[in-house]
Amino acid sequence: MRSYGADSIRNVVLLSHCGAGKTSLSEAMLFTCGAISRLGRVDEGTTTSDHDPDEIKRKISINLSLLPCEWKDTKVNIIDVPGYADFLGGAISGIRVADGAVVVVCAASGVEVGTELMWKQIEARDLPRLIFINKMDRENADFHKVVEQVQKKFGRHCVPVQLPIGAHTSFEGVVDLIGMKAYKRDSRDEAEIPASVANEARTLHDKMVESVVEMDDDLTNRYLEGQNITVDDIRRVLVQGVKAGSMVPIMAGSALQNTGVWCLLDAVCQYLPSPKEARPVEAVNAATQQSETLQPDEGTPLAALVFMTSADPYVGKVTHFRIYSGAINSNSQVWNAARGQMERIGQLLMFRGKTQEAVPRVTAGDIGSVGKLAVTVGGDTLSVKERPLKLPVIEFPEPVYSVALHPKTKTDVDKLGTVLPRLAEEDPTILVRKDADTGETVLQGMGDTHVEVTAERMQRKFGVGVELRTPKVPYKETVTSLVKAEYKHKKQTGGHGQYGHVLLEVEPLPRGTGFEFAERVVGGAVPRNYIPAVEKGVLEAKQEGVLARYPLVDVKVTLYDGSAHAVDSSEMSFKIAAAQAVRKALSQGHTVLLEPIVRLRVIVPEAFTGDIMSDLNTKRGRVMGMTQEYGSQVIEAQVPLAEVLRYAVDLRAITQGRGGYTMEFSRYEEVPPYQTEKIIAERAAEKEKA
Repeated sequence: MRSYGADSIRNVVLLSHCGAGKTSLSEAMLFTCGAISRLGRVDEGTTTSDHDPDEIKRKISINLSLLPCEWKDTKVNIIDVPGYADFLGGAISGIRVADGAVVVVCAASGVEVGTELMWKQIEARDLPRLIFINKMDRENADFHKVVEQVQKKFGRHCVPVQLPIGAHTSFEGVVDLIGMKAYKRDSRDEAEIPASVANEARTLHDKMVESVVEMDDDLTNRYLEGQNITVDDIRRVLVQGVKAGSMVPIMAGSALQNTGVWCLLDAVCQYLPSPKEARPVEAVNAATQQSETLQPDEGTPLAALVFMTSADPYVGKVTHFRIYSGAINSNSQVWNAARGQMERIGQLLMFRGKTQEAVPRVTAGDIGSVGKLAVTVGGDTLSVKERPLKLPVIEFPEPVYSVALHPKTKTDVDKLGTVLPRLAEEDPTILVRKDADTGETVLQGMGDTHVEVTAERMQRKFGVGVELRTPKVPYKETVTSLVKAEYKHKKQTGGHGQYGHVLLEVEPLPRGTGFEFAERVVGGAVPRNYIPAVEKGVLEAKQEGVLARYPLVDVKVTLYDGSAHAVDSSEMSFKIAAAQAVRKALSQGHTVLLEPIVRLRVIVPEAFTGDIMSDLNTKRGRVMGMTQEYGSQVIEAQVPLAEVLRYAVDLRAITQGRGGYTMEFSRYEEVPPYQTEKIIAERAAEKEKA
């Protein structure tokens, strides 16, 4: 593939709800451009984009895929991203490095949850966009119904510039409403508009012209005076409107039939901005801390954003980057401004799905890849040491769904520590942590499918087998009132015996205080040199309470008296006596279980507010307040962690995927008595099994 200047490049991200045909469309675009010689199919697992075994198995996109192609002296970097909400991280990365978007909508299903989710993401980035109504050959395809939905959801500035000829089995092409010509199937030859859609085409053409002339004062005046508005006039203003974000053209076709695809490629090149026309990008100079506007010119100092890393079976770790200014040559050096280290660049690559092409140079506005960088990770900026620029990092949502990882074999245990950081580096929406309270390794992701795919990837790529289980809840135990206990450890077996005698007070502390040990022994009843041993015994005893053998918190233990033997006393004796005294105090019936309470912030469309409130009530939740935010309802609640371990799944079911939430630890609270009995029984069964 030859080198292109920034004005001849289009970086376009394909977005849709899962199953709208985005991957099939990307395949059809590659085929139409001549980048591939055979049209692959998702059902057969033969598409260029979905080449990962998990994608082939599940028939959905899981990873971001780069698909460069050439169309009419323009390089089009197609960025195919996942439509499934669990893999939102890939979509966010793709949107960040794109200059324009094509939103794919199914002609039968219409605007779905994923469409709305992706629209919000590109709205936040203010990306110019096109809409492509796909699957016009599908049963129940209804172009006008979908257009109505689009305009209702996203605004009247979404305007059809094409009209399909027929639908389902009678779908045979599209009408270009600008030039008022028809194109049959995948033919590029102009034809007369069929009589069956001629009146409809004229009506839509007039509406489109009215929308276009509103954006230009000169055209408005000419239109009102009854003058002719030419095709060139319409295209010129339409280009301006799309790039400014004031108009979104709606197109139609069928990826499987390869109908309307070349028209879409024309529109991408004509309407969506090149890197030179895109909105200015700012970077911060790490040396001066000053903000600088980047110029997409290969003669300027380098600034390239690393938006993704992946593991290739042949190359190893691969770093994918978008250059905003300057250029990178193969076999050179760059400065990683985020890490403050020099990186050696080997052979530069252009990926198309899983295939790769070696290139000597990647210039401003383009997307490239390189293998085996030492310190660079996603979100870093590659620059030059003399001008260490740092682009804003990509912001990803916090993972909300947790599972505990239990390695299947001893070998898996040993490998786990090295494999998990590599997975987290590839996928920034994965978080791995060791739970200090339960001792479990916890994997957090965006949903159940996300963590399942991650586990399968661990097995396939690294040979590490794990079981996914619901994480344990880190319950605690505490006391509700002051309790005194005495314990005398006395053993005589001939020769030196064992003697330790302590009197302790165990009293509650305010919630969240932790654990304290104190002593107020007078008169040397317990010699000073044995007090550290008493503290050790107390700390050992606090690790397991008497109710369900959970750790003790919010308790103060005070040593106030005791006795010692001149010969038989020892540190071990006092340690044993202290531990037994604590257990004796706890067994007097003043102990209760505590459970973690989390703060939930649930964001849902207003229509689901009642269902969410009802569900939170069944989960022992307390609603703390409700507010409006960007047209959605925000519900703040406090809920026991045990009730919301699978809340990502529950919320998706209640809201059909339209809801989102964040969760953070709040405090510990006493467990209701009816729940305590159940927890104690479960804990006893768990200990027996262990």
